[in-house]
Amino acid sequence: MTARAAEGISALDLARRAVQLARRAGAEQCDAIVVAGSESTVAVRLGEVEKLIEAGSLGLGLRVIIGGRTAVCSTSDLSPAALEQFAAETVELAAISAPDEFAGLPDPSLFGRPADAAALGLYDERIEALSADEKIRLALAAESAALAADPRITNTDGATLSTHVGEVALVNSLGFEGSYPATSISLAVEAIADDAEGKKRNGYWFSAERSLSRLGDPEEVGRTAARRAVDQLGARKPATTRVPVVFEPMMAVSLLRHLAGCATGDALYRGATFLAGREGQPLASTLVTIVDDPLLPGRFGTRPFDGEGVASRRNVLVESGTFRGFLFDCYTARRLGRATTGSASRSLESAPSPSASNLVLQPGTLTPAEILAGIPEGLYVTALMGAGFNPATGDYSRGAAGFWIENGQLAYPVTEVNISGNLASMLADIDAVGSDLAWFGSAAAPTLRIREMTVAGR
Repeated sequence: MTARAAEGISALDLARRAVQLARRAGAEQCDAIVVAGSESTVAVRLGEVEKLIEAGSLGLGLRVIIGGRTAVCSTSDLSPAALEQFAAETVELAAISAPDEFAGLPDPSLFGRPADAAALGLYDERIEALSADEKIRLALAAESAALAADPRITNTDGATLSTHVGEVALVNSLGFEGSYPATSISLAVEAIADDAEGKKRNGYWFSAERSLSRLGDPEEVGRTAARRAVDQLGARKPATTRVPVVFEPMMAVSLLRHLAGCATGDALYRGATFLAGREGQPLASTLVTIVDDPLLPGRFGTRPFDGEGVASRRNVLVESGTFRGFLFDCYTARRLGRATTGSASRSLESAPSPSASNLVLQPGTLTPAEILAGIPEGLYVTALMGAGFNPATGDYSRGAAGFWIENGQLAYPVTEVNISGNLASMLADIDAVGSDLAWFGSAAAPTLRIREMTVAGR
């Protein structure tokens, strides 16, 4: 389905109609985004189908600007009469909101070219063609592989396969019109192993892609979840100490996301980021280069234009350790006297705001074994718990689990430890970057080693 809306009207036509109606009602500037699609979720557990959901959705978000006064509203009632009333009411709301001199649409010279969408690999017709039986088969194959992987796997929390097929359309009153189809598919499995004293050890693994061909092999997804559960059997607490800490790729991605959340114009103008005043200065180890690239074909965060119609572009956040700059949408750029980086994200219900698209920490040259080899004693992190990160200060403190490292080898599983530091110091102390780049949704990272962190155990 590429989103034919109500009464055969396309998503792009609906957005055009909303913009026309808002202009007719008195909007100086306006834009409309339409998101249409169908979602499916199949959940299985212990060989039985627990949940099978097929749902369609169609919604429209409208932003109206009058003299700097802005209103953003959304609706799913897209009949002609309802849409006309909705546009008029949004204009009325804008008229009573507080003025903001920085509000406005992008300059037309910045608009993206919708034709570029075709080359970005955003849509896979094989996902649209998947039958319910095939989705169930994939989920069952993943869970069955997890249960069969090891006799110590005694239970699962199930396997879930989800798909989305849809279309995004954006139109504004300055002449931008664009739309693109998009698909996604994800498969997740959680395996459970029994430990001593009745403790349960859970292992989770997933694969999420825009195309079926890139989705991880279901049986391998299941076996990986099982291995991660069994690996935690017999886990114990090490003594509190300061040691090197190695983040496996999935955990390294979490560091990327913390950094990206601090590297937005929104966080900058609110004074809520430890990165303020650090543009152009050394931030991380020279081994670290981080880019945000919405033009990587077929990736989860790929898009031909951003949530305001600005052309997507590759942005370097950190280059060989130097912090190069923030991600901006038009509003935060104007507010800070900068230029947009084409980084506006948007939902139907909210105004655009800057955020990352496809985050990548560039790989190094070392294998994971080579990274471990030089560590006499340390922690290898495979799970993180809690939300102990302060974006304003960079202070970092999270629960963790993984393995204790002795003499360059994984010695035994550990759990219920806390690792703490400061993100700026952690980035500066990265002394090894792996070659094993791995994608997890819209972010990718290799194995990382931080020279030293506090590990709090017993």
